[in-house]
Amino acid sequence: MVKAMIDINESANQLLNVIKAKYNFKTKSEAINKLAEEYAEKVLHHELKPEAPKRQIAF
Repeated sequence: MVKAMIDINESANQLLNVIKAKYNFKTKSEAINKLAEEYAEKVLHHELKPEAPKRQIAF
């Protein structure tokens, strides 16, 4: 496991708190890991598979 000290803005902090509550996580680290997992599945997966149709992702 890697430890990191990060600075995030207030909206990112609120988002982490929402994810933490939604999945009943104990720490924000768990929420960050979930975000990374979701990003990998939804964004990187499509970039790595050329046969997948390109989609525009809205935030």
